[in-house]
Amino acid sequence: MSAALRLARPEDLDRLMGLVAGFHAEAGIEQDPDQRRAALAPLLEGIPHGCVYLIGPSRAPLGYVIITFGWSVEFGGMDGFVDEIYIRPAVRGRGIATELLQALPKALAAGGLKALHLEVDRANETAQRLYLRAGFKPRDRYMLMSKAL
Repeated sequence: MSAALRLARPEDLDRLMGLVAGFHAEAGIEQDPDQRRAALAPLLEGIPHGCVYLIGPSRAPLGYVIITFGWSVEFGGMDGFVDEIYIRPAVRGRGIATELLQALPKALAAGGLKALHLEVDRANETAQRLYLRAGFKPRDRYMLMSKAL
């Protein structure tokens, strides 16, 4: 992969905070920095519920992907959810996300995952095409529904 992946560690938190703030600004997600830090820190400290991969050079990552873990009877075991994926605007269109979405599922499958899910904005046709090319398929009978607690 031209944009190598590495698991983010606690010392990456400040660098990651900037990337996540960039994604949230683009996506219209409102979250104050303290909430963001509290949500990210446990993932970097090794909780079993998910992980963060930084994309590219350690000192200046090109982006990140956050995977959260769950359990699916339907898929026969542990599954994952691409919670967030972000590539810096200046380096988009270079195939980084395509490479990521080809390599990451293979690595996760080797680690025991049975399925990987994601959600995409219904109006974001560019992202939909990317995910379709990477082998993700819409589930016609299902839609993601959420309730904030």
